[in-house]
Amino acid sequence: MTSDPFFHPVSGFDLPRFAGVPTFMRLPHVPPGHERFGDVQVGLIGVPWDSGTTNRPGPRHGPRQLRDASTMIRAQHATSGMRPFETVNCADLGDVGPNPADIQDSMERITAFYDQVMAAGIVPLTAGGDHLTSLPVLRSVAKDSPVGMVHFDSHTDLFHSYFGGTMYTHGTPFRRAVEEGLLDPKKVVQIGLRGTMYDTEDRDFAEANGIRLILIEEFHARGVADVMAEAREIVGSGPTYVSYDIDFVDPTFAPGTGTPEVGGPNSFQALQVVRELEGLNIVGADMVEVSPPFDPSGGTAFLGVSIMFELLCVMAGRMGATHG
Repeated sequence: MTSDPFFHPVSGFDLPRFAGVPTFMRLPHVPPGHERFGDVQVGLIGVPWDSGTTNRPGPRHGPRQLRDASTMIRAQHATSGMRPFETVNCADLGDVGPNPADIQDSMERITAFYDQVMAAGIVPLTAGGDHLTSLPVLRSVAKDSPVGMVHFDSHTDLFHSYFGGTMYTHGTPFRRAVEEGLLDPKKVVQIGLRGTMYDTEDRDFAEANGIRLILIEEFHARGVADVMAEAREIVGSGPTYVSYDIDFVDPTFAPGTGTPEVGGPNSFQALQVVRELEGLNIVGADMVEVSPPFDPSGGTAFLGVSIMFELLCVMAGRMGATHG
């Protein structure tokens, strides 16, 4: 295995972590059109957009705070020993420029950006943005055939519509993704669901289409290892997308989100569930709904990028084994 120094992050021993221009995990900035774009294997991308939010806005500011927090990420995983930046070529591909006044135009812009990423053979790791972000990303990632999904969230995001027929909100992306043939519902598992409800429409849709719902009570009763063994079995060896809403985590540990729900996993369990994804064929992943206005201290963002590092390690481990 060769390791290209160009794609290594800046070390805190060479430049203090509070200095320099913040990129994701201090990686090089390699936007589309850069001469090294085609050499990237995993691309970290910001989608600063929250036009799907129906109550507490703020995730449009998530990627910026996540980048700043990510300067604390170092080169090696503490328990597995994985050094992802030496295993695959990683880079910060920059932000998708949304249209804050037009949901449809923004989604087209996002999909077009990811089309460039996918055409270059880059596996995307996204920082949102509200959860509607996942839909235009999936329109690119799953363009040729539907994928499975492991989804960590307090909410299903399977509603038909909001406010009398509004089809595109952060509560509807995976309903649309199933309808558009982007997700294979029988290979979708949603983990951590809880909180008060409007009705059972979303859960009824899941049951009718074969989506596996694991409510928080079952998660706590069975434990991380058992639940995640089932999740791996559901998605199998096929292409799998991982979507991680930070409100999966209890708001004691992650208050900076738009729709917090009590009773969730702690911050260690938040990392554990990702570690249990090892070996899956992950074709894309996202971390969404980090909302800096609700946690100016940045603690939620630091947990968010720590989870992104866990995702990166799992993705790099699989890719390194495949290409090694």
